Amino acid sequence: MTLPTEPIGSIPRPAYLVDGLGEFAAGRIDAAALAELESRALADTIRRFEETGSPVLSDGEQGKPSFATYPLAGLAALAPDGVVIPFADGHTRQLPRLTAGPFRYATHADSYLTRAKTLTDRPVKQAVIAASALSLIYPGDGIEGYSQEQFVADLVNEAEADIRGSLEAGADSVQIDFTEGRLSLKLDPSGGLLRQFVELNNAVLDRFTAEERARIGVHTCPGGDQDSVHSLDVDYAGLLPALFDLKAGRFFVQLASEAEPERALRVIADHLKGDQRVFVGVTDPIDPRVETPEEVRDRVLTAAKYVPADRLGTCDDCGFSPFADDTSTSRDIAFAKIAARVEGTRLASEALG
Repeated sequence: MTLPTEPIGSIPRPAYLVDGLGEFAAGRIDAAALAELESRALADTIRRFEETGSPVLSDGEQGKPSFATYPLAGLAALAPDGVVIPFADGHTRQLPRLTAGPFRYATHADSYLTRAKTLTDRPVKQAVIAASALSLIYPGDGIEGYSQEQFVADLVNEAEADIRGSLEAGADSVQIDFTEGRLSLKLDPSGGLLRQFVELNNAVLDRFTAEERARIGVHTCPGGDQDSVHSLDVDYAGLLPALFDLKAGRFFVQLASEAEPERALRVIADHLKGDQRVFVGVTDPIDPRVETPEEVRDRVLTAAKYVPADRLGTCDDCGFSPFADDTSTSRDIAFAKIAARVEGTRLASEALG
């Protein structure tokens, strides 16, 4: 038996790309110059991914401003004063606020996938942002002439197109980033907002066949930015039952940084449906210490006590740099952790085989 293992998405950008993004924002270089830096970083990312032995790659999100806002980059009908997301260390991230409709993505994820696939013959997965996350850009007091119902209809159409475009472009799988799931329980402990998020994301997933949904996954984590989190203090047991109500075939679940991983595994075992596979997080991107392959192996073997091995896989807890300006983790550490995940999963496969 060989357990599948996959990255989540982002890899820290090299210093020259981080600097270039700042130069571009200041108007000192143009889009063509920035694109050259992104291409250079992408090629290096793919090469280093291959060197880890990873059976599935990602583009490392080298061309994304962030995992959440790539569809919005370049849109005119946005104001900067949207929803604020506070992190445990006191820093915040702020979403933009939509000011007019109709809502359309400025960038679809298949544009990143297509570039990555030209650089490797290995399978490439593509991460996309959940419709539920982008729903937060619609203002609470509405938009004159553009109702929330119209916005949601447009959003579902665009989210479907984002996933479908990546599948049609040859993605090995498409991963929906749903970090706001756990956060929603902090914003609304009753679970009402979480149920709304699940219903909205299922409105997108309902547009795909069972065969297509088998190639669509959902990632959950408590956030990961500048070595901090936004919702690790929220009880996982409040999220996990609802998570598996999403009509996807794969689930990528943060676990390495969880205080009580076996408690979470018991909940997963109780709610994982028969056609679903769970990838458990076995490396913690926020911890600067690189896990050993043996530690990874032992985490996998613990998970296998609760989840049948033929429905189990491994992943990193989260992306290593979901926002382009996050330099809290080095590229060297990120790839060392990925290599440990790959080797540790192989060791676990041997032990289970």
